[in-house]
Formats: sequence, C-alpha cells, structure tokens
Amino acid sequence: MSRSDDPSLPHFVTAFDPQHGVAVSVAEGVQRITVNNPGPFTFHGTNTYIVGQKSVCVIDPGPDDDAHFEALMAALAGRDVTHIAVSHTHRDHSPLARRLKQATGAIIVAEGPHRPSRPLFEGEVNPFAESSDTDFVPDLALADGEAIEGDGWRLTAVHTPGHTANHAAFALEGAGILFSADHVMAWATSIVAPPDGAMSDYMASLDRLVERRDSLYLPGHGGPVTDPQTFVRALRTHRLMREQAVLERIRQGDRLISDMVKVIYAATDPRLHGAAALSVLAHIEDLVEKRLIATDGPPKLLGKYWPA
Repeated sequence: MSRSDDPSLPHFVTAFDPQHGVAVSVAEGVQRITVNNPGPFTFHGTNTYIVGQKSVCVIDPGPDDDAHFEALMAALAGRDVTHIAVSHTHRDHSPLARRLKQATGAIIVAEGPHRPSRPLFEGEVNPFAESSDTDFVPDLALADGEAIEGDGWRLTAVHTPGHTANHAAFALEGAGILFSADHVMAWATSIVAPPDGAMSDYMASLDRLVERRDSLYLPGHGGPVTDPQTFVRALRTHRLMREQAVLERIRQGDRLISDMVKVIYAATDPRLHGAAALSVLAHIEDLVEKRLIATDGPPKLLGKYWPA
C-alpha cells in the first residue's frame, strides 16, 4: 500500500469550482461567495458565507476587494445583516468587515484582535506581518461557547487557536455544520507559522474538534469536508508523522531548518519551501516545549528564508 492509499492519512480533495462572485447554496440557509484572490495559500480564493434568510450573518467577508464587495451586497439585497463574524485576522479574511459594517450597520464579532501566539524573539521578524490585519477590532469579542443568533439561526464560537492565536470556528447549531475557516480545509493542511501560530495550540484544537459531532465542515478555502471526524484524525496523524520526520532529521545530524526542509519536503513545490520551513519551526518549538529536544537559545530561521 502506498502512502497516498493509507486510510490513516488525510485524503485531500482539490476538485473545486469557485464560481467567483456568485452566491452558491451549499447547505440549507447557507450561501457561499468565493473571492477571486487565488494563490498558494488561498487556493481558488477566500470563501465568504451568508447564514440565514431574512436576518443574516456574514462569515469572513474577505479582503477589501471592490468586485467581491459588490457581489456580496447584491446577494444581501433585501436582507437584514445583523452580524459579521470573522474567524481570524489574516488579510484574506477580515478587512472587508469594516466596509460591510459601514454599509449595513451590522455588529462585527470575533475572538479578538490580532496578536501573535508568543512574543517575538530578539531580532526575529514576523514573516506574516504584512498579512496580518492589525487594525481589526471586533465590536463584540466572543468567548468560547458564546453564541450569536438571528432569525432561524444560532452560531456558537468554537475557539481553535493554532493557525493564528485568535482563530475561531463557528458552529451552526442544529445543522451539524462547522465553519472551520483555515483550521481544517479539504484541499490542504493549514499553515502553522510562528510567531502568529503555534503547533501545540493547533494540535490541541484538532483534538477538540475530534470530540465534536459535526457532520459537515465549510472551510475558508476550497470545498467542504464531508467526514469531519475521520478527516481531522487523519490530519492529526499527518502532523505527528511530520513531527517524527523532524526528529529523524535531528537524529541524522541536521541542525538547520533549511536542511530539514530539503529532505522532508523534497516532493513539495519549492515555492512553498518558505511555508514548509515555518511549519518545521513550529514543530521544533513544540518539541522543545514537550522536552523531547533541546536547543541553544530559541530555534529560528537563518537568513531571509521567507518567501522561498
């Protein structure tokens, strides 16, 4: 059996028709509009969701893009937008919230403002600094388990830090649907990049989702995850295998993250090696935290590794 046929590993689904700018029904009372902002980390674009019929919530309005704003306003015509829910503060998800609030008067809700998972070390540069919406401040900070509701819907915040410190998913109560944003996606694993993200947080959030009984995930990029518990368990296995691969490279004598990436990610597009290096860094930080390895000073990337 090949690695790709191993049922314990995630089966990624890359088939997806974004239908940019079109409101597509993806579940009862839920529409998706995908932003035309494709890229190596956004896949075919960011998914914005509209939940409800007359009184609605917009989840992850996306970047401040004129065409997307117009498509969103057209889809919202004749409906009362009461809430704008933001999963996390990367610029492909949150900036349009402010413009949408001005147009609709809706309340912006999220876990909280942008913040790193840990302080920067001396001389460290945050590779995602320009991708972070540091101006974002929600009108209402939702605690874990706190809910918002409208006409025929109720959304509960499920805090899932890891991709970012303030990442939250939203559960549509009574429907078995979790808007999983960038924490779990069908097409690829989520990037966990220190200092924005932390592998220990990410793994704990995966464990938390396994304990839930959602029947469908609607993610921030790409198509749905239709067997969530199986997929999340497989993601967890995949991350643990990466952790073991990092440990093996250390046992083989590698001391530079760049050397580890060349071996562990030999089959990966070199344009993504910068992201891979950050993932290895996240694993190393987690291994240090678990006292499985030790380092002289904080582990770090040498040179301008990002972007690759």
